[in-house]
Amino acid sequence: MSDRRPRAAWRRHPEPPPAPATPESPAGGPSVIQATLYRDGRKVSSPATLAETYRQLREHPDGMAWIGLHRPSEEELHSLAAEFDLHELAVEDALEAHQRPKLERYGDTLFVVLRAARYLDAQEEVDFGELHVFVGPDFLITVRHGAAPDLSAVRRRMEENPDLLALGPEAVLYAILDAVVDGYAPVVAGVQNDVDEIETEVFGGDPAVSRRIYELSREMVEFQRATRPLVGMLHGLMAGFAKYGTDEELQRYLRDVADHVTHTSERVDGFRQALTEILTVNATLVTQQQNAEMRALAEAGFEQNEEIKKISSWAAILFAPTLVGTIYGMNFDNMPELHWAGGYPFAVLLMAVVCTSLYVVFKRRDWL
Repeated sequence: MSDRRPRAAWRRHPEPPPAPATPESPAGGPSVIQATLYRDGRKVSSPATLAETYRQLREHPDGMAWIGLHRPSEEELHSLAAEFDLHELAVEDALEAHQRPKLERYGDTLFVVLRAARYLDAQEEVDFGELHVFVGPDFLITVRHGAAPDLSAVRRRMEENPDLLALGPEAVLYAILDAVVDGYAPVVAGVQNDVDEIETEVFGGDPAVSRRIYELSREMVEFQRATRPLVGMLHGLMAGFAKYGTDEELQRYLRDVADHVTHTSERVDGFRQALTEILTVNATLVTQQQNAEMRALAEAGFEQNEEIKKISSWAAILFAPTLVGTIYGMNFDNMPELHWAGGYPFAVLLMAVVCTSLYVVFKRRDWL
């Protein structure tokens, strides 16, 4: 990738189709963020259109073009593909996005897909972006989908270090890799804080913590998908150092990035494992709490049942004299017992016997 050849030797079409409108025009939209030409590590010009970028790069075959795009249109990518001989499969991936991190080589062009991440403090969540990078002998094209990463800082940093920028598109690629990986650090810190808060909420009995654990676990799955493939990608790049004659400084650069990626990947794996364990502990605590609540409800129901039995027992005991008294209180003339001399003592005795019998029965059954 470090071999520099005249553009006419590898360009697929002698003349590309017309470039789309400029970023300021209504037709083109704000997809072209910046197009800059460099020579010997120093900025030469910033063409306003893709067509002007193509023209200037053809006039200066010893230069390098760095084109930054944000959600480009199909016409823009096809224009770039025709000019820089980009493979149609890579162009298709860049248009559709939603790709997993990967590294593909198509002839002299390297196609890299990266997943950037940033931590949103207000929402306490992780926002993921997607970045596609085309790296050729004298050009580098970045296609960004999403808010992250912001490559303006990378561009300023490279322009402030002409010696590094003079190493070509490969140096820019490594700088972008470094920026994406460095962007993981605030995310790791934010997630660590969330995990600590979740542990406190779990043992504090917060009922909403289960949803928070689930949402953070899903974000960690996405984070794993962003970081794990990077480890293999960087080792693949390092394996090609000798074959492609990579500069010693860039080799050290990439090894440092690989170390950071490995560390981040291990931290993400640890977060996911911790969240799994926390979810298990939370489920156990919730089950224990539910059992305690059910036991309390059962005890309350038992006590209530005992009170109902007592009330029912006394109601049954009092019902007997009430029934007798009600019958003999109707004041009918044709009631034989009304003129019986022993009727009153018999009625009182009957009520006493019935009430006593009921009391004894209920007492033996522990209703009273």
